[in-house]
Amino acid sequence: MNDVPTRIAETAGASVGLRIAIVTETFPPEINGVAMTIARMVDGLILRGHRIQLIRPRQHPGDAARLAAGYAELLVPGLALPGYEGLRMGLPAGRALRRVWGKEPPDVVHLVTEGPLGRSALNVARQLGLSVSSDFHTNFDAYSQHYGFGLLRPLVAEYLKRFHNRTSRTFVPTRELRAQLMSKGYRELAVVARGIDTQLFAPARRSAQLRASWGLEQGALAVIYVGRLAPEKNLPLALTAFDEIKRSLPSSRLVLVGDGPLRAILQRRHPEHIFSGMQRGEDLASHYASGDLFLFPSMTETFGNVTVEAMASGLAVVTYDYAAGREHIDHGHSGLLAPLHDAPNFVGMAVKLALDRALMARLRYNARLVAERIDWSEVIDAFDLALSEIAGQRNLLVRLPRPCF
Repeated sequence: MNDVPTRIAETAGASVGLRIAIVTETFPPEINGVAMTIARMVDGLILRGHRIQLIRPRQHPGDAARLAAGYAELLVPGLALPGYEGLRMGLPAGRALRRVWGKEPPDVVHLVTEGPLGRSALNVARQLGLSVSSDFHTNFDAYSQHYGFGLLRPLVAEYLKRFHNRTSRTFVPTRELRAQLMSKGYRELAVVARGIDTQLFAPARRSAQLRASWGLEQGALAVIYVGRLAPEKNLPLALTAFDEIKRSLPSSRLVLVGDGPLRAILQRRHPEHIFSGMQRGEDLASHYASGDLFLFPSMTETFGNVTVEAMASGLAVVTYDYAAGREHIDHGHSGLLAPLHDAPNFVGMAVKLALDRALMARLRYNARLVAERIDWSEVIDAFDLALSEIAGQRNLLVRLPRPCF
């Protein structure tokens, strides 16, 4: 991912649009779907002439706020998120936000995460009469059962609903999730999809050298998983599916790309697998493209960016029939979808695909074609329009310049 100030400097001559304050607990160089998505949105909004104030936790002691034309960061205190090394939870920052926004009120405040920082920002924005929108990125209530506080799941679910219903609009990535949340009492929901960088994630990134480093024989199958190595990702099912594949195809290798609280345990129990750790940029793209079959057994996603990244990379995907899979995969044409919670079906599909190279080739080709239609520019245009409406800029006229944050 490019450096933020460098990107912004290139847009210094852009027309002046909205002043948008974005509050998020995660942002690059942290690696996760939320950080990647919001960074892409920030890039696109700046290119469209908007000015961004990004409020986030300080990621490490030497972390410094980045400033550039049209972009400014406000760093606030944070704590490590339990069970998620490398991620921070922002602490309440009401006093600082009231001071900053009281002097220079943004046209709209956009809340990416619902933690203590997000809640304090919501309270201040409401007190100051500012327009507020939010994202629903993570099923934290579903996560609770994987981290030892499942009894709190109803309370977490109720908190999330109250949080989002206090904003003017909540953006969700799929029509399926919108329907689910509406049935639970969420209001003012809008679908803004996720895009994919098809130049970065592409079959052309396939590396014979990387495959050789995995110990693959010529023509052997590389089964790959990309994502956090964490309890909520349902990794035992991926391991089970691979074990069944290996019974028929002994030369196959399983490659797990990512890091997380389960990595040490998994490496100790399964030294036969390849643990590539966290990858970024072109290295990540090369890991995707050098695989053949992509397994994604998670059942806690709001979207699942890795699914479309794998499709763009030309992989044959097996995942559950929900989130990004349901949104973008035509079962049997551009991937395989198992009924949600049906583990035996998931395993059976993975084995069937591994043994049918003709089917695999067809799915890989069609997956890439589907990914090429998921364009970030259209996604960001929709987000831009929605924020402008929330801020009261329905005529989308360019306003007179005002001081930057």
